[in-house]
Amino acid sequence: MKDWLKVDWAGLLPRRSQPRTSLLALAFDGSRLEGVELRRTNGGVELRHRFDATLSLDLLTNDPELVGREIRKQLDAAGVRERRCVAALPLNWALTLVTPLPELPESDLASLLQIEAERWFPYGLDSLLVAQCRGRGPGDSRWAMQVAIPRDHVLRLEAALQAAQLRPVGLSLGIAALQPPEPDPAQGVVALVPGETSLGVQVTLGGGLLALRTIEGAYELEGTIRQLQAALVLRELRITLDQLAPELAEAIRRVRVFGPGETAAEIAEALGPHLPELGLSLERLTKYPPEVFGLRLPPGTPVSPAASLGLRYLAGPGPGLEFLPPRVSAWRQFVARHSSRKLVWAGGAAGAVAGIIALAFLIQQWQLTYWNSKWLGMKTRVAELEALQQQIKRFRPWFDESFRSLSILKRLTEAFPEDGAVTAKSVEIREAAVVTCTGTARDHQALLRTLDSLRAMKEIDAVQVEQMRGQVPMQFTFNFRWNPSATP
Repeated sequence: MKDWLKVDWAGLLPRRSQPRTSLLALAFDGSRLEGVELRRTNGGVELRHRFDATLSLDLLTNDPELVGREIRKQLDAAGVRERRCVAALPLNWALTLVTPLPELPESDLASLLQIEAERWFPYGLDSLLVAQCRGRGPGDSRWAMQVAIPRDHVLRLEAALQAAQLRPVGLSLGIAALQPPEPDPAQGVVALVPGETSLGVQVTLGGGLLALRTIEGAYELEGTIRQLQAALVLRELRITLDQLAPELAEAIRRVRVFGPGETAAEIAEALGPHLPELGLSLERLTKYPPEVFGLRLPPGTPVSPAASLGLRYLAGPGPGLEFLPPRVSAWRQFVARHSSRKLVWAGGAAGAVAGIIALAFLIQQWQLTYWNSKWLGMKTRVAELEALQQQIKRFRPWFDESFRSLSILKRLTEAFPEDGAVTAKSVEIREAAVVTCTGTARDHQALLRTLDSLRAMKEIDAVQVEQMRGQVPMQFTFNFRWNPSATP
């Protein structure tokens, strides 16, 4: 806990001109809604009206008006009257992109990050809300993580909050509020936050984010009991760290498990004996220290994504991952609505006529000179670009446009029965076109029918069963070779 108190909490505080006195903090995770009302009191913070509810409607598929009514019903049941709110977005909404930063001027770095975002994100930038976080590791290595949220998701959430008679003033990620990036480039932290159906993972180092993801399938229902899949979590944690550059992975020192519940305790107990093998120590954080973000808290206040996000916004200025779309000020809306169009036209016309008559020829000559100098400066580069385009056209037939991975998944999906008797947990596609599938089957016959369907497909060869164990359900692993050339 002492190391947690040394964190520079101001690093993720949102920028605000005046400190707020009260607000409602919400955290969405699947169908789960967590909330708490925070109020400043003489340098401290009072947390009241805590609640944890389950929503029957989905934020992304149901009418936002109906979702808002259900949220309002939960708030009324908890006795919440505060209208201003901040919300932690579901972590599985986030798309992330990590880019190493070369030694370039700031303007060029901004252009580089924009190009990388346009290249690698699955949606256009006009349909995303993007926030950046930069870090510095050992040996002066630098990187930037871009976190993107689909704009439509945020607009639906905004509409639902407004239907719940709330006024959102901030949208961010709860796990980033629980664990701000450590400024020390040699003391990285892995934060684990249990969710409703998944486990949130965040890796921070040197003031920046290195990884941000969820581990799906971290829990499995055995009857009515939710069981932690410790082996799966440990494997995914290893994969996450192995994807980092070696010098960055070596700087990750600690794993922090957040939450006072039994699930967090189970995660800490299951992972604790194995973390020293990875060179990591374990810390479990269940309560806040006496002071967070410069605000005093009641003793024994339990940690939560909603409370951390609310404290972050309540404390005052500082940058952070912000996904609330920009607002047009009330003054600009008023001017646009009530300004005299005749006066605007008259003033604009008079100025335009005077300017055109006095400066027309001078401006024309200046433009010709300016653009001619521009052309002379880029003429060589244009010639190089045209030559490069010719090379692209020449070698384009060498690139594979067969969409191999999607074709394999399509044929594999067609082979599986529609009644869910056979389900896949993981599919691994190797470079040599060998596909390994792991999953569960209701019985032996259902699995055999699926294998027969695969063998009947012309693109699939050498279907072999590696492993079958258990009865109901049966766990299996099989592999096959993808041979698209066999298709007539």
